[in-house]
Amino acid sequence: MPMLDLAHDVLRDRFGFEALRPIQAEVVDRLLSGGDALVVLPTGSGKSLCYQLPSLSIGAERAGRSEPGGVTLVFSPLIALMEDQVVALRRRGVRASYINSTLGRRAREERQAALASGDYELIYATPERMTKPAFRDALDAVPGGVNLLAVDEAHCISKWGHDLRPAYREVGRFRHEIGAPPTVALTATATAAVKRDIREVIGLDERAMPLYEQPLDRPNLTLEIREAWDDRAKIDAIAELARAMSGTGIVYFALIKDLERFAGLIKRDLPGRDLAIYHGKLDPREKKRVYDRFSSARPEDNLLLLATNAFGMGVDKPDIRFIAHAQIPGSVEAYYQEVGRAGRDGEPSRCVLMYSQDDLAIQHSFAAWQNPSPDLVRTLAHHAEHAPHDDFDAEEIRLEALGKRSESGAVEYAVIELEKLGVIEPTSVVGRYRFAEPLKDASLDEQEIEAKRRGDLERLLRVVEMTKSADVRRFVLDYFAGE
Repeated sequence: MPMLDLAHDVLRDRFGFEALRPIQAEVVDRLLSGGDALVVLPTGSGKSLCYQLPSLSIGAERAGRSEPGGVTLVFSPLIALMEDQVVALRRRGVRASYINSTLGRRAREERQAALASGDYELIYATPERMTKPAFRDALDAVPGGVNLLAVDEAHCISKWGHDLRPAYREVGRFRHEIGAPPTVALTATATAAVKRDIREVIGLDERAMPLYEQPLDRPNLTLEIREAWDDRAKIDAIAELARAMSGTGIVYFALIKDLERFAGLIKRDLPGRDLAIYHGKLDPREKKRVYDRFSSARPEDNLLLLATNAFGMGVDKPDIRFIAHAQIPGSVEAYYQEVGRAGRDGEPSRCVLMYSQDDLAIQHSFAAWQNPSPDLVRTLAHHAEHAPHDDFDAEEIRLEALGKRSESGAVEYAVIELEKLGVIEPTSVVGRYRFAEPLKDASLDEQEIEAKRRGDLERLLRVVEMTKSADVRRFVLDYFAGE
């Protein structure tokens, strides 16, 4: 059976769809023919199907020839999202699993043994797994090998992006070591510089890894900027927006403490609105409860979610009617990802960003915290390696290493940096970590850290310029099109 006909059967039988969207079909055709692809599509556009369908089709085609089907390897930096995707695939009868640091040692060993035996059609992993010998050994043993490599959230590859994940910088070397399988890199937003960097790191040029991209413009979204001099002005603007746009809405905040402070004030001004709260420090069970409540909300429920940027990745709710930013985001990329969650059903939706000069200080602090000094990272790495207990949280390591007077914001991001560098890894208990491997001093480049800090500040400056723009939509489109 021709491969495309087989893919159509897989699409119908395993996913329940009769047809792909045009751009999905182009990507699938490219991968099935053995080519590579760079895919930039908004969240909710079906990026995952671009690699899931070729994966299962290749496996089915090999099975028809009585050959081992191999496995598709998916790298993702988002542990919660990979777990959700595996659950969804299993419901469809797909043999999928994940391997990450939230698993205990026995569970990891069991899954790696199953991977080596060819039990999985797709295996999801964090990019840090590249350096783990046991994981590499399991991949090398897979009957049929790695038939497809998918790099999700590929903007994390780029030092010019807004969310660099250092382990991703090794993906090109790793790809070569596993035999250079067809490779697809996927992200929701990317500037021209980020696209170039993704290709350069993977080791492919524009001809070998063509771009598949949907038009960035979303005409059904109204993009607005409001100057808000104080909290009262923000609350009034949120209340006005919520009254004008019935249905589900999101209000984004930069700080958890401000989100919680605003919650009571907004509830008082909008007595008919159902309110929910989501941020990164919630208990996992509460996160799931809020997520499920949001996903299943009907327009007549008038649910208003107050959230930090911890909420959003993987959310595919088509009928979000409005999104407000009560505090400015740190980059145009983050802004457009967040507003892009509105109006996926094609119906009119409003997006209002409230600009206050005072809020700039928050993002300035983030730029400093998100780029911790090498000395701080080294100090925390040493204490993590010699921690008195097997696991710890950011507060415990801060007190152990620096004492009570240290700044918790900088330490929290230094701990995140240690995780990105593979020095520590999260346990199955949210917020707790364990030591993984010693810090390689070569991974701390003071000049590169300073360059990233300047880049973060420059991205913040672009946000400020956007707030002053007479045409926000045009500014955003020019930003992503520019060099």
